[in-house]
Amino acid sequence: MTVAAVILAAPSAIALADAEGTPAVRRIADAAWAGGAVPVVVVADDAGESVGAVAAALATAEVTLLSPGTRERGPVERVALGMTAAADLVGSTTASLIWPARVAWADAETVTTLIHTHGDDPTAILRPAYGGVVGWPALVPMAALGHVSALSPSCTPDEILDELAQAGLAVLSLDTGDPGTTHDVSVPRAALPPFDGPPRPDDAVEREWGAPAADQPDDAPPAGPTLLANPDPAP
Repeated sequence: MTVAAVILAAPSAIALADAEGTPAVRRIADAAWAGGAVPVVVVADDAGESVGAVAAALATAEVTLLSPGTRERGPVERVALGMTAAADLVGSTTASLIWPARVAWADAETVTTLIHTHGDDPTAILRPAYGGVVGWPALVPMAALGHVSALSPSCTPDEILDELAQAGLAVLSLDTGDPGTTHDVSVPRAALPPFDGPPRPDDAVEREWGAPAADQPDDAPPAGPTLLANPDPAP
């Protein structure tokens, strides 16, 4: 059981926004990897005036960089492309964390909490919450990929989850105590409400979900981003 991260890094201006001296997309990629997400797929329009800038921001990061193909591709197609690529990269992928690049402050501990909960309830869509407000990243099981691909291309990420709920998929919110899940990069990190931390699990079971993230030796050299050809999702 493996959970990937699909970072929606388009438009590039948002992906490259400053997050305490680090591009938002890089901070997200590092948090996803540290929290146990494998693989980390960044769907980015790395062309135009900022050609190559997203790839440069991800230098040495353990990610796969995927072009959405055209600027006309909306969030639905980007999510479907990212989830498809994640499953192709790691066959045991059972879910993907869908992560808009504007949400740069979410903590690695939140990633781990979502992955652990997915192991207990593998069919549900999971959303972190803070102060009663749901946020991002959202964990979407691979079984929902067909539903995602069938949605209107104009759907925003929030509307994608609303549509999946209306289609009968269970959507659960988890109080992770992480204000970074509900406040985007436009809010300085120093201005965020306090981090409460997720509640401790009731059991003492040692989890292994996301364990591939720990397979590499600590002194292994960083691989840097891998570029992946655009794998159009099945209609």
